[in-house]
Amino acid sequence: MADLKFTEEHEWVLIEDDIATCGVSDYAQEQLGDVVFVELPEVGRIVNKDDECAVVESVKAASDVFAPISGEVIEVNDTLEGDPSLVNSDAGGDGWFFKIRLSDPDELDGLMDEAEYIEFCKR
Repeated sequence: MADLKFTEEHEWVLIEDDIATCGVSDYAQEQLGDVVFVELPEVGRIVNKDDECAVVESVKAASDVFAPISGEVIEVNDTLEGDPSLVNSDAGGDGWFFKIRLSDPDELDGLMDEAEYIEFCKR
């Protein structure tokens, strides 16, 4: 069963077994405005939780996307290179950034569920 979690840096993480699909939240893409460029990590890269992992550029600013958990990048969403606007139109779906094979599942305990994230965004 899939489990959706969020970080304080506005990334979402969909956990299925030992694979985490990662992207930026709908809240984050609204704050960014129109996304014009996405730089993705290399497949095979080992990342630690909170490492800078990708970059998203919008008409307003460029922002780092951090690894929400530690592990190995096993896939990236190449579609974003040709159509970065997917981040705006479907941040929680087709606009995903990368997939990580978890190396420390205990790190998931530090992430927020959807209800906690909604409250966090209201602050």
